[in-house]
Amino acid sequence: MFLYVDFILILFFSSFFLSESSSVLSSCRLRRQFYLNGIHKPGDVMLGGLFEVHYTSIFPELTFTSEPSKLSCQGFDPPGFRHAMTMAFAIDEINRNSNLLPNVTLGYSLYDNCATLVIGFSAALSLVSGREEQFLLLENCSGTSPVLGIVGDSFSTFSIATSDVIGLFNLPIVSYFATCSCLSDGHRFPSFFRTIPSDAFQVHAMIQILKHFGWTWAGLLISDDDYGHHAAQSFQTELVQSGGGCLAYTEILPWGENTAELWRIVQMMKKSTARVVIVFAHQITMIQLMEEVVRQNVTGLQWMASEAWTTAAVLQTPHLMPYLGGTLGIAIRRGEIPGLRDFLLRTHPDLYDNNNHGNSMVRMFWEHTFQCRFPPPPAGWVESGGAICTGEEVLESVETEFLDVSNLRAEYNVYKAVYALAYALDDMLQCTPGRGPFSGNSCTTLQTMEPWQFLHYLEKVNFTTSFGDQVSFDEKGDALPIYDVMNWLWIPDGRTKVQNVGVVKKTTLTGEELTLDEDKIFWNFDSKQPPRSVCSDSCPPGTRMARKNGQPVCCFDCVLCSEGKFSNKPDSVECTSCPEDFASSPQRDHCVPKKIEFLSYHEPLGICLTSTSLLGTFICAVVLGIFIHHRSTPVVRANNSELSFLILMSLKLCFLCSLLFIGRPRLWTCQLRHAAFGISFVLCVSCILVKTMVVLAVFKASKPGGGASLKWFGAVQQRGTVLLLTCIQAAICVVWIVSASPLPHKNTQYHSDKIVYECVVGSTVGFAVLLGYIGLLAILSFLLAFLARNLPDNFNEAKLITFSMLIFCAVWVAFVPAYVNSPGKYADAVEVFAILASSFGLLVALFGPKCYIILLRPERNTKKAIMGRATSKS
Repeated sequence: MFLYVDFILILFFSSFFLSESSSVLSSCRLRRQFYLNGIHKPGDVMLGGLFEVHYTSIFPELTFTSEPSKLSCQGFDPPGFRHAMTMAFAIDEINRNSNLLPNVTLGYSLYDNCATLVIGFSAALSLVSGREEQFLLLENCSGTSPVLGIVGDSFSTFSIATSDVIGLFNLPIVSYFATCSCLSDGHRFPSFFRTIPSDAFQVHAMIQILKHFGWTWAGLLISDDDYGHHAAQSFQTELVQSGGGCLAYTEILPWGENTAELWRIVQMMKKSTARVVIVFAHQITMIQLMEEVVRQNVTGLQWMASEAWTTAAVLQTPHLMPYLGGTLGIAIRRGEIPGLRDFLLRTHPDLYDNNNHGNSMVRMFWEHTFQCRFPPPPAGWVESGGAICTGEEVLESVETEFLDVSNLRAEYNVYKAVYALAYALDDMLQCTPGRGPFSGNSCTTLQTMEPWQFLHYLEKVNFTTSFGDQVSFDEKGDALPIYDVMNWLWIPDGRTKVQNVGVVKKTTLTGEELTLDEDKIFWNFDSKQPPRSVCSDSCPPGTRMARKNGQPVCCFDCVLCSEGKFSNKPDSVECTSCPEDFASSPQRDHCVPKKIEFLSYHEPLGICLTSTSLLGTFICAVVLGIFIHHRSTPVVRANNSELSFLILMSLKLCFLCSLLFIGRPRLWTCQLRHAAFGISFVLCVSCILVKTMVVLAVFKASKPGGGASLKWFGAVQQRGTVLLLTCIQAAICVVWIVSASPLPHKNTQYHSDKIVYECVVGSTVGFAVLLGYIGLLAILSFLLAFLARNLPDNFNEAKLITFSMLIFCAVWVAFVPAYVNSPGKYADAVEVFAILASSFGLLVALFGPKCYIILLRPERNTKKAIMGRATSKS
């Protein structure tokens, strides 16, 4: 609303301020003059200046009277007046320099904008139109303007308004304090330059400080003008792009007295968890804010100041330092200007033009400094004890900010701005005809110069100050950016100090650089350490950030990475999957090689199965030795000794083939294990089947007329049948291995932290056919033996075969579901167990009773005993 009213006033004032022409008199006459506080000094070439010498003003009553409107500016600002006098000093120094602009004397007209847009705009129009009430027209009112260029304004909003109008005439404006990044728009503001970095770089600098201290959660307060709004826009954009954090809140500080709004803003600051508050605002706005902060006693905040109030002495008071102590701020580059203080000491009302209020600014300074009034004094001034200014007062005898030249920042920018205009003018006057930059290689002169021609030289200006800083402008009119980082030190004795603790700058080689001396920084906290200002604590390695719904990205939960994933950096957005052969550590912060699992000879289960296998092999060998040693005895001979030997040999192979299932799977073990297992068991079961068939044939032959059946079960037929049945299984194995060979496989599906080495069967059909063939022979043997179970005692082996086949079938029927549901090495263990269990079942059932008779009941191992049992049975 404030800006809207100001622009309405600008339009109203300018509508009758601009000059009107008279065709009769061929002259221009100002339609109106304003009473503007200023300082003037004549010269061959005039420069204009706009400065904030007062904090605010009371608007005049808008009338069309011939009398000038009286403006009441309030709140004299000594530093602002020092800025204006720095320009006067720079021009005086240039005039005394015989090497710069020889034979040309610079003059100046400096105005006070009273921190009010309409006054600043009126002052700019006054500089462009001149101070004469009437002057003769040149050709079409063309020619040089009353001023060559303007140094100012200090406010971004004022500079925007002024440049929008003055820029139409290509009159250069060099600001020393307007930082809005919008002013870098060369198309809209072609004649605007500045010796202070834009807010874009200031925002970069602040974000670098935030990232340096890990402050990811901050509040942002801005002034209600272009300076604040553009700073907020740049800050939010850059903060998101850099990933340096996010804003807890963004509030616009009101202009003027708005206690309710300030109370609301400070309440929000109190309730927020953000401990860092960034403020892009002017001094007067900060004063109003801090009054409310003190009223509500809000402490424990880390303030970050923009360059507009970083060095504001008006805020560095014992009353405010308990709250603002430790403030970190971005400040304009400090410079050294030799001789400035001596020049300031010579300031006196009599030294300046006293006509038409020409030295009103000096008179106001004098009255403010010595608390007196020039005659005629205001009504009641003398009666109330007020002093009358005599001009005899000694400036050096009073303590005033005006004489403080220890921290020249804005003044240094004013100094560089004046010299930039002077060097550009000097380059223009040194132009050699025929070598000039304009059409036909021509040059220009002071009398014929057009503003756009002077702009050409200002764009090319390049010089080095006595302090060693290079000054030049880029295509946007911006100077090479550099800022000092300042810290507000609160000394216990009540004194305050703004100390330089670092620098942030941009160079053509290294880009943006931040240098901080952290040991010098004063922190206004009990811990004397930087505060923590985060919405959520940093997520440690091993976790990832999970954003909270409806909250900024800086507010998140830390979620442990899932199994098989890791994050080795803090604040990871996503967890990374480990390579296939690696698993995540328990902390999920790195990957570790997965444990390798297979049925090993070194683990208890492997040792147990290996021992059992070897034990079974040993028992088979012992039984075989017993049978060979007693091969001539009736028990061995009566039970078909050749087939018994084959069964014992095949059982030994069965026990040994189980060892192929133990140990790390290899290609050859994977291919051999099932083939050896299948062939060994088929050999064993086929021998049992043939033996059962022989028992039935012998029993049938013992009956009248049954002798012819034995011719089909001679030794040759028995061997041939066993060989045939075994070859069928061998053929099945060959086809299986050739078509879909079993292969070693690293299985990572069973366990996320283990690699299970196993043999994949290759072809499930092949494995099923192999087992099915064994099962078919076993069932057939069981059925035949079951039918022969009631034969006489001398053929009692049928009962043993029935029992052995019952054990065999039971084991392998239980094996199938157990094998399917056993993962990894346990599947191999189940298969080995089935092999061993069935082998021991066959060994014990078939050969246990015989060994009992041979070893423990030798009296029954006689033909008489066997035949006797048979006779008695009959």
